Parts: sequence; C-alpha cells; structure tokens
Amino acid sequence: MNYRFRDAVKPLIPLLLFAFVVSRGVCKQGIRGSDPTAYVNPFIGTADHGHAFPGATVPFGMVQLSPDNGTDGWDWCSGYNYADTAIIGFSHTHLSGTGIGDLCDILFMPAILTLNSEADTTKLLDLHSVISHEEESAEPGYYSVLLKSFDIRVQLTATERAGFQKYIFPQSDNAVVVLNLGHAINWDRTTEGYLKIVNDSTIVGYRFSTGWAKDQRVYFAARFSRPFGSSLFYVDSSLVRSRKDVRGRYVIGAFKFRTNAGKTIYVKTGISSASIEGAMKDLDTEIPGWNFDKVRETAQKMWRKELSRIKVETPDSSLKATFYTALYHTMMAPNVFSDADGYFKGADGKVHRAVGYKQYTVFSLWDTFRAEHPLFTIVERDRVNDFIRSMLAHYEETGLLPVWELEGNETNTMIGYPAVPVVADAILKGFRGFKVDEAYTAMKKSAMQDKFGINYYKKYGYVPADKESESVSRTLEYAYDDWCIAQVARFLHRKADYEYFMKRSENYKNLFNPSTGFMQGRLSDGKWVEPFNPFAVTHEYTESNAWPYSFFVPQDAKGLIKLYGGDKKFDVKLDSLFSASSALAGRFQSDITGMVGQYAQGDEQSHQIAYLYDYAGEPWRTQEMVRKVASTLYTDSTNGLCGNDDCGQMSAWYVFSSIGFYPVNPASGVYAIGSPMFDKVRIDVGNGKDFVVMAKGVSNRNCYIQSAKLNGKSLNRPYITQKELMTGSTLVFQMGNKPNKNWGSSKSDSPPASSYSR
Repeated sequence: MNYRFRDAVKPLIPLLLFAFVVSRGVCKQGIRGSDPTAYVNPFIGTADHGHAFPGATVPFGMVQLSPDNGTDGWDWCSGYNYADTAIIGFSHTHLSGTGIGDLCDILFMPAILTLNSEADTTKLLDLHSVISHEEESAEPGYYSVLLKSFDIRVQLTATERAGFQKYIFPQSDNAVVVLNLGHAINWDRTTEGYLKIVNDSTIVGYRFSTGWAKDQRVYFAARFSRPFGSSLFYVDSSLVRSRKDVRGRYVIGAFKFRTNAGKTIYVKTGISSASIEGAMKDLDTEIPGWNFDKVRETAQKMWRKELSRIKVETPDSSLKATFYTALYHTMMAPNVFSDADGYFKGADGKVHRAVGYKQYTVFSLWDTFRAEHPLFTIVERDRVNDFIRSMLAHYEETGLLPVWELEGNETNTMIGYPAVPVVADAILKGFRGFKVDEAYTAMKKSAMQDKFGINYYKKYGYVPADKESESVSRTLEYAYDDWCIAQVARFLHRKADYEYFMKRSENYKNLFNPSTGFMQGRLSDGKWVEPFNPFAVTHEYTESNAWPYSFFVPQDAKGLIKLYGGDKKFDVKLDSLFSASSALAGRFQSDITGMVGQYAQGDEQSHQIAYLYDYAGEPWRTQEMVRKVASTLYTDSTNGLCGNDDCGQMSAWYVFSSIGFYPVNPASGVYAIGSPMFDKVRIDVGNGKDFVVMAKGVSNRNCYIQSAKLNGKSLNRPYITQKELMTGSTLVFQMGNKPNKNWGSSKSDSPPASSYSR
C-alpha cells in the first residue's frame, strides 16, 4: 500500500476520491489485512528532526535509492526533508536518521533540457524540479514521484547492491538523463569523479569523497534500457564533448534521448566500494533483466519476510503503522558492504574479501548498542555473527574495534568503546560464528588504549574535566563498557581480568556528588567543577546535561539507588527528572529533543531511565512513563519521530517498549517490563518457536499491569530474561486504568544486573 500525504487539507479529503483514507498518513486497516508491509509508512520521520529518507531499499541493503532535495542543513542529513518541495535527483546511498550529513552518492536526474551551448551548462548546475507531495508515494522497496517541472514520472526500486529507476517521459526531442558525480551535502565534498562511456547504453565510473567518511569510494556501473543518442560532460568548469571518459573534481554527464509520450527509460545501477568490476558484477548478478515490477515485488517480499518476524494484533491501525514503520527503520542499518564476490574497501584503505560472511558498514554503535543490537539477537539472529565479524575485520585492519564506522572509515564520533557491549552481548547469548578469543582480545584493546581520556580514566578512576571534554559522560560510558568486558572475562574463566574490569565498572561512583545529588565533573586535583547547574548543557556532558547522565549506570542500578539513599529517595529523584522544567541552560544542543521534564527521548542517554522505577519498587511508574513517552512522542505522521532516528535506535526503543519490555542493561540478558500496547504480539525467535505477549484489556487508559502470568504461572517480577524469550514462552498481562502498586514492587522482585551465571 502506498502512502500519500496532504498537509493542511488531510482531514478534509473526500473519502470517495481515494481507494484509501489518509489520516496522518495511514490507511484504514480493513484494506490492508495482515501484511506488515502495508502498514509501513516510509515518510514517518522525514520531517523536522527525524532525518529519515523515504526511498527504495531492502533490509540492510547496500543501496538506498532515494530523492535528494539539494538543501544543506542539519535537517537534511538524509538528503531529504518533507518540508522541501524540490528534488535535484535520486542518489544511491543515504544515512537513516543520523546527525551528520554524508553519502548521497551517484545522483541521477531525468529532465527535459536543451544543451546546445556553453550557456546551457548553468541548467546542469542548477537542475531541479518542483514536486507535490500529492504526487509522491512510497512503500517498502519502492518510491514514486512526479517531477512537475518536466512532467516526468519517476519510480524507484532496489536490490541489495543495485538500484533500478523507471522514468516515464512526455514527448520530447530534448529528454536527458543527467548523472552528477559532484553532488555533495553538508560536510561531504567530492575529491575525484570519473565517468566512462563503455557503449551506447552502459556507463561506469566512481565518486571519491571526503566528509564524515574521510576516504569514501563508490564505484558504479549503470545501464540504460535503450541507447542514448548523444552525450556531453561538464568537468569542473568546462563543457566537454566528443569524449568517452572524463575525470575531475566536479563531473556531470548528460545523456540525450528522443521520447514519445509515455515512453519509459529504465536505468539500473550497481555500486561497490572495491572496484568498477565489482559494481558491474553486482549489477549483472542482481538485476540481469529489465523487469522493474519483478524487482519491486522481490524487494517487497524481502521486507515482508523480515517484518513478519513480529506480528502484532490491535484494532488501532495508526498504532500498527507506527510500530511496523519503527521495525522497518531498525532494518535500515547496518548495511551490506561487500560485493557479490565478497570484496570491499577496508578501514586501512586496502581492498579485502569477506569469505564465508557478508561485511557490513554503518555502525552507529553509541546509539544502537542500547536497544537495536539486542533486538537483532532476537529477530535477526542470522545476521548477528556477520555484524560481529565485520567489527572484527575492522579491528584487524585498524587495531581497534569500531566506534562509529562509516563506509570503511572510523569516524570516532561519540564516546566510549560502544562495540564492546554489542560483542559481549553476542558472546553471552551464545553466538559462535566468530572467534570468541579474538573478540575478547579486541574488547580489552579498546579499554586499555590511551586515547580519548582513557589514560586519565585509568589513572584517576574518572576522566578529569580539565584534561578531556565530555568527562562525565566518558567516565560513565567507560564504566559500563568495562562491566561488559568483565562479564565476558568471567565467562572465559579469566578471574584476574574479571576482578580488574569489575573494579573499573564502579568508577561511576567517583563522579557522584552527594551534596548536589548529580553526576558532576571533577578536576584532576579531585575538586568538583564549579559553578554547577544541572540544567546547563556543558562540555562535561555529551549532548546532554547532568540530569539524564546522572541515571546512566545500567550495569549497577542497585548501586546507583544506594548512592541516592535507597528506593524511596531514588524514586523521588526520578520523579523530579520527569516533573522538572524542560528549560535548558548553557550551550545550545540541537539533539536534545522530545522533552518530558529533563528527560530527552530524542537523544539516547535517556532511553533506559523510565524503566529504572522497576529497580526501585515502583514498576507502575515505569508503566506510566513509558506509555506516556511511547504514545505522545511517536506517531504515524511525517514528524512522528521526536529526534534523529540514529540508524534505528529511536525506533528500536519503540519496538521494545510497545511490546512491553526493554533491555536497560543491553548485555545482561535481562529485559525490564514496561507497558504493553498491543492486544497480542507474536515474536518468531527461531527454531520454530514463538514468544507471545498478550495484554488483556489494554487500551489508551489501561496502561497499568494488574497481574501477569508466564506460561500459565503467576509472574510477580517486572522483568523477563533472554532465555525465557528464546525458549518460546507466553507472557499474559491483565491491564487496568489504575496502578497495582503491589505487583513487582518488593525488593526481591527487582531486575538483577545479569541473567547469566557460570
């Protein structure tokens, strides 16, 4: 089912004009049935700060063929924002929900242009078309739009490593397809473009660029469904004719056709990070023919398979759309990076070959370690080993596990050593498609380096604010990562390492100031940073202030509660967070969005906080706050994400939370229970088993758990474990509109630090 949007007039659209009803971009349930792809709305999160893109891709695909508006700015990090009404072309790579703009490589644009003189080159440099969202639609694996300036209908679909474009032209002697290798957004800049005509319907080349990814290489091979009549190139500042190949920093190629009304021209393009030959092989392997509809149908089947791993039941079609689009967004990244023959560009700049696995890229680990990767261990188990092997390949090439890996580059964006909890989680959950000893060595290497304040962290037991920026956040993140290493050391019977890293995992205590009740910056002489204002966004915190980060101790929630003086005082502190003014002081930080008091759902530091009531004897408050966040800050509209989706982490929070539980400590195998939103959820956990969650009487008002049963037996604790999930169980909640303050509230009920023991 396609989604079309109409902004101000949406509620007024006459029902008889359409085969479906638009209500915040969502179709009525009766038309869509049980197919999960019919509920996905790729436009959710494309407005405001969601930074999603609406174009065609397949689950975890190398290609993301999507429209670009041609606008620089933070809210165009994906290349597209719904507020825009112009398109400059359709490029083959995009980032989903990030806070830095990059990619948008290999940009094609069909047009009607006369290109007879030097003066006409300005048309190439400012090529764009007006669009109307009424003439724009999307579904998983497919996108369509009318370029109103040229009366050209564009349709896009994709395979894993290739894009397929369909252009329906009007009658014209001046139909052209333009390929712009100089196009770049925000931080990105082309360093070299190369374009070669192989024959009258095949072109190849590459785009090298520097930006967030300092050394990005995209090779391509493209074929047209019919020969082009003539061609010309614009290279740097000159118009070039009668050439078969060109090279420069700014390269544009224009390929001319004569078309009759309704004439279709197809373009299919394979890409590679390794070579032109690899791009050609990707193209020939994945799109050997010209059947656009078949490729589109295959893409939809791929999405249907992945999305059907979780089946939700509810009469609320808007809720279904929000859920399945969130699940869809969790599968935007990581992305396949190795070619059909296994070759890829490594982080050392050399070409490597993935043998026996697929190499992946785009690891936004500081974001995704929290919920997205734990979600993968449940519903994407066939990919987890390849994700870890991809990280270990990065380690072999650079000497360290990735922090934020992008297209074979280490960007070192964000803090901590966030690959560690992902690798630890995989090891502790029994994944063995990689070398565990090598993985453990790599984890230790990250923790024992002397960069990013880790040298001071080892010396002082915290990162001093006068030695390193983001000192509080770094300390807390390092302490959590160290706990993860300790658990793997324990699993491997390495007692000395276990004791060492467990001791380091308690370093969070060194920054808790009992006189202020916050995690506070500390100088190398031991003094607290003054003046101190918990509402101030300062350089001691990462995209945040003292409020959220004072609750970031996922490895030892009970130890944190003790610092605050016990359950009651801790609950009061949590209450204060959610009831405080949302006003901020200090420096401006665009990422701090989705505010409930000083809780910020739009950035990841806050994501576990609402669940901490489970640990302090008030699980009904978790139920209340999680439901509030999930139902008010996630919707089925274009601005339905309150902040950057961050390669799916924002969406993964919603997937877990709407089902009814969340991994507060992502590497613990423990899931704190919140407030289920669906009548029934069935999760395919593999081996022919399902984990089923039922919420009897659930509604917008009935957000409180009255009682629970696991496999028919009373469950009085507000958590479940990975083992209970994966063995296939049935969890039944009875919901009500008033809190049951007795359920899950005793000390013995609170979630443990870990479900693993040896």
